[in-house]
Amino acid sequence: MRIESEQVTIPVGGLAMGGYLARAVPDEPRPLPAVLVFMEIFGVNAHIRSVCDRIAAEGYVVLAPDYFHRTAPGLDNGYDEAAMTRGMELLQSLRASEVLADAQAAIDYLKTRAEVRSERFGAIGFCIGGHIAYLVASTDLISATASFYGGGIAVRGLGEAAPTLARTGSIRGKLLLFFGAQDTMIPQREVDLLREALYRESIRNELFVYPDAGHGFFCEARSSYHKLGHDDAWRRVKKLFLDELHRT
Repeated sequence: MRIESEQVTIPVGGLAMGGYLARAVPDEPRPLPAVLVFMEIFGVNAHIRSVCDRIAAEGYVVLAPDYFHRTAPGLDNGYDEAAMTRGMELLQSLRASEVLADAQAAIDYLKTRAEVRSERFGAIGFCIGGHIAYLVASTDLISATASFYGGGIAVRGLGEAAPTLARTGSIRGKLLLFFGAQDTMIPQREVDLLREALYRESIRNELFVYPDAGHGFFCEARSSYHKLGHDDAWRRVKKLFLDELHRT
């Protein structure tokens, strides 16, 4: 199946949000399910674009919106110390209301594309993008979500007093969560709080903690890349989207 990609611009409340779109091109044209990819603090960089391409190759239209468009549009960083410092600075500017507006705008844009089957949408996110994926899962926009090492979900919100965890009861789709036991950025207690809230609210979910993995284990470009965790998580993500987004 051939993959095509392009840079797109999406209107959001009078602003212009950039994004990277990758789509499968079937031999026999037909609408395909769509997936949002929420980036790390490093922007829509080579890793995020590669994730979009890989998901698209499974038969999807995939869009990675640039939710830093208000503060650092077009950010495309690697994983060195300077990029980490800059990303952490930008992280402080994120607001839940604005991120949710970005997600809504991305979905609205996808619905205008003839290639998109718009009954259900999926989402996947990494690091703060994993946090955002959880946040967006609590709306009626998303039917299937994969959240990778989403930091702070249980203990803080994005510009809000209440943690994003407080929105758990509003999740309606299925949720997969992936963490590394060696992740020094996300204490195990936060993972336990997530597990407890998902159970308490009867959310369809599966939560995985890989014993030898650290933060960023899914990214081949990072020193923390963990192949076993990556491969297992990727298999589960593919099944999630196949099961939840292809249903009639």
